[in-house]
Order: sequence, then C-alpha cells, then structure tokens
Amino acid sequence: MLIYTIIVTYNGSKWLDRCFGSLVDSTVATKILAIDNKSNDGTPEAIRSKFPSVEVIEAGENLGFGKANNIGLVKALNENADYVFLLNQDAWVEADTIEKLVSVQSPEYAILSPMHLNGQGNALDMRFANYVLASLNPDVLSDIYLSRIKARYDIKYANAAAWLLSMHCVEQIGGFDPSFFMYGEDDNYIHRVQYFGYKIGFCPSARIYHDRSFRDQDEKPHIDVYKKTLRVNFRDLNRSLLKITTRFFIDQMKSALKSFLCLRLKDFEINIYIIFFIIASFHQIIMSRKEAKKKGAFLQRN
Repeated sequence: MLIYTIIVTYNGSKWLDRCFGSLVDSTVATKILAIDNKSNDGTPEAIRSKFPSVEVIEAGENLGFGKANNIGLVKALNENADYVFLLNQDAWVEADTIEKLVSVQSPEYAILSPMHLNGQGNALDMRFANYVLASLNPDVLSDIYLSRIKARYDIKYANAAAWLLSMHCVEQIGGFDPSFFMYGEDDNYIHRVQYFGYKIGFCPSARIYHDRSFRDQDEKPHIDVYKKTLRVNFRDLNRSLLKITTRFFIDQMKSALKSFLCLRLKDFEINIYIIFFIIASFHQIIMSRKEAKKKGAFLQRN
C-alpha cells in the first residue's frame, strides 16, 4: 500500500519540527512530499536539512494552496498511490492518525478527516467543531453520551487541513480548481465530491493538532468573505447555474435599490461592485464548471 502525504509550505519554518517530525514517526509508511510556494524564510532548505527523507519540490512562485497540492496529486497518481493524506503546514499528527484513517476507509468515501484539536491539544479546533456540529448525523450525540462511539461518521464538510483522499476517487473527481488561490478550494472540492456521488466522513479516534490561532486573529474583510462565498456558490455543480444567477441578480438589485432609496451610498456602491464582480467572473465560472465535470479535472498528467 502506497500512501503519499502532501504538505504545501509557505514560510512555515516555525512548524517544521512538529509537522514533519510527526509524519516521520507515523505507524504506517508514508512518502512525504513538500510543495513549497516560494518561501523566503528558508523553509525548503530547513526541510532538506532536518528531514532528508522528505522530497521537496520548489514551485518557484506562490501557486496558492489548491494548485500546489495538484502537483503532489499528479505525482501520486503517476506512481499509483492508494491514498494521499493532505496536511497543512501548521498542523501535525499523532503516530497512528493515518493508520486509523486508512483502517476505516471504504470505496464510497472520497475524503476522510480526523478530529481537529487546537494547537495546545486542550480543545477541539473551534472552526472544525462548528463544521462538525453543522452537519452531524443526529446519532452522534447519543453515541457520545452512551459511550458507543463508532469508527466513522458521515459529515457534509471538513476543511482540508487534514484529508485522507482515496486515489480511485481522485482519478474520477480530479484535483483542486486553481481559480481558488486561497480559501474556498476545499468547499468547491466537497461540492464536486457530492456531485460525483461520493461521501465525506470523519474518524473520531484519529487526531491532528492545528495551530491556526495566528490566522484567526486576522480575519478577512467582509467584502472578501462575501466574494469567496459567491465564487464557491456559483461553481456548485449540484445547483443549476441559471437558478443561482437569477437568484443572485434579483437579490442584489433589491438590495441596491433599498440602499439607494435609504441613501446608504456606501452599501449601494458595494452592491454594484459585487454585481460587476460576478459579471466579470462569469466566463471563468462557466469554464470552471465545465472542466469540473470531466474525469480527473484540473490535473495535468503526463
């Protein structure tokens, strides 16, 4: 069984020992591949020095999370890997994390996630907890209370900080849509997983630790969050593009008119900006949706 672990790095020197060190100690063998997005803090050199078994590919530019991961996915496909484990540079695993994920895999699951703890290991990662609570099977609370936790549960969403991907599913679904430079690429991928009829699950006994408190302190402006949401929604293959577009323009025009009549000119400007943002993006949206329906989408194999 061949398992690849892919870590996209960008100025990640502060986490190298915990991230790569934990993978080296994994109870199942995994080929570790680092894709570096042109770090300027010596990350590639430090990985090669401290962890000589890790293969490092330097992209030469910042490709973003999804496109960089696609390089690793193509390599894993070309080498007939069985699984790929995607891990954030600011996260680390327990020795048996990957082993436990593989043990509960079955063909209908494209993605399996471990539980995400915070960097201190004293609580669930807050955002992961919200994702889980928003989409849990109602049996889970009963199982927790009655101490009968199952090995695996279905879930609608888990962020891509730690995904075990089945490569037979990757051959069908493909890689990440590179039009998402950062944020939204995992939402889009899960929509495509659902479109192709596969499942997402999580394994309660498998753990990672995710040290992202530094990012939580620097929230993106509201307009950027809204743009990300729109880019994800318009590319959702499970919904009609005509219906998405019609609903969007009706809602935006109503909001713009209300803002104008109430003399909220700043809000009116944002409404108009968002409308033109979607109009300018529409060709890319159509092309992305068309490509995403193809087998092995967004992966350029030799």
